Amino acid sequence: MGLGLMDADHVRLVVAAQRGNERAREELVSAYLPLLYNIVGRALSGHADVDDVVQETLLRAVRDLPALRAPESFRSWLVSITLRQVNTFWQRQRTLADRTTLIDEALPVPDAAAPVEDTTILRLRMSDERGQAAEAGRWLDAEHRVLLALWWQECAGLLSRQDIADAIGVGVSHTGVRLQRMREQLDLSRTIVAALAADPRCPGLSATVSGWDGARTSVWRKRIARHTRDCAICTATAAERVPAELLLSGLTPLAVPAALLAALVAKGLLSGTTVTTAATASATGTAAGGGALLGKLHAVTAHPIATLATGAVLVTGTATYVAWPEPEHRAPGVAAAPTAGTTIPAPSGLALVPLGVRSLESVDRPGQFLTYDGDFATLSSGAATFTVSKGLADSRCVTFRAADGRYLRHHYLRLRLSADDGSRLFREDATFCPRPGTVDGSVTLHAHNYPGSALRPRDGSIRLDGSNGTRTFTGQASFVVRAPLT
Repeated sequence: MGLGLMDADHVRLVVAAQRGNERAREELVSAYLPLLYNIVGRALSGHADVDDVVQETLLRAVRDLPALRAPESFRSWLVSITLRQVNTFWQRQRTLADRTTLIDEALPVPDAAAPVEDTTILRLRMSDERGQAAEAGRWLDAEHRVLLALWWQECAGLLSRQDIADAIGVGVSHTGVRLQRMREQLDLSRTIVAALAADPRCPGLSATVSGWDGARTSVWRKRIARHTRDCAICTATAAERVPAELLLSGLTPLAVPAALLAALVAKGLLSGTTVTTAATASATGTAAGGGALLGKLHAVTAHPIATLATGAVLVTGTATYVAWPEPEHRAPGVAAAPTAGTTIPAPSGLALVPLGVRSLESVDRPGQFLTYDGDFATLSSGAATFTVSKGLADSRCVTFRAADGRYLRHHYLRLRLSADDGSRLFREDATFCPRPGTVDGSVTLHAHNYPGSALRPRDGSIRLDGSNGTRTFTGQASFVVRAPLT
């Protein structure tokens, strides 16, 4: 389907649906549901009410469809309804916030949306920069979040600039101005996110955020920005950033959840047949308005870091590949001993894992050691031993080999044992960079290709989780490196 102009099949579906054809209506809902869900999901930053907003949007669209005079403008018309529902949501949130301000000031209230978005960010984390770009979106004003959600779909090839202009009711040139302002705020927010995540953090920034409650508000964005704009430390890596449009084009589309599909069936908006089509379209990225492109995108992003590992990303609005160099990894805080049994003083602030045969005991769960059950790693009172060697992907880091010759690697965010297949991706996945843990002699093991994520026991397995910088997380992710038990 060409961008900015719907194909003839979909125009015919719109006309048939306007005449009361239920099958045509269901096919339209099925085809455009992934696009709607991604716009709303990005605009609301993974809020728990995303499903409700999507349902309200579709109900209004079905109700008003007979009045649509130009069937070929269905996509931009549907997006405009989506934006109105998103704006209604934000208005309700502001009203609720005004009513509860005093309560929130008296007693800090946990951010109910944070776990959903944090999970999304981790799922989308194909590189440190992609994770930071997704996090930066949470710092934007509500208006700019909506524009980012639309621009996201433009980068993915699902919307054209004309579609966006028609949806927000302004000309193409004015749309470009609005998007540019949003991008400037996004770049500013990326600097803020990177500066806050820096280890060690800039002393001046630490003083600036003293008393900050962690809420991503415009007041704190402006306050932090006043510091970062003039701080050489906080902006040191800004010039080397990958452009935002290349990062966004490589992010995996959000999959429509099964609960939402079931709710739409219950409301009569989808049937058993069309819900299967919608689920398939969501899972494979073949939604209307860019199916070929998203199909390629899904194939490229089947592994969370596959796009950067292959050095390829998709260009906005096309199915063409362009070369893009993989961002350099941050210098890991690690020193690996050169020979088995040797202990060398590590530089100040860096962690050391001696080479040779070792066991890893959990700091958070004393007496529990890292071991494995079949292919997957877990904790057990019976200690497993691993041969620690210099990292396969970086000699400053380490790699762990089990007695049967397999290596510990992370795979879809879970630690498992795998044979070396000789690929670059395997070497990256099997390389971990130690950093100091919470007690003397302990370390946290950060993935070489996910520098901000560390191995942590959770749900009966060992998973790669994004660090939130708290001592609680670091304690859960800390291991004491011990010599084999005799």
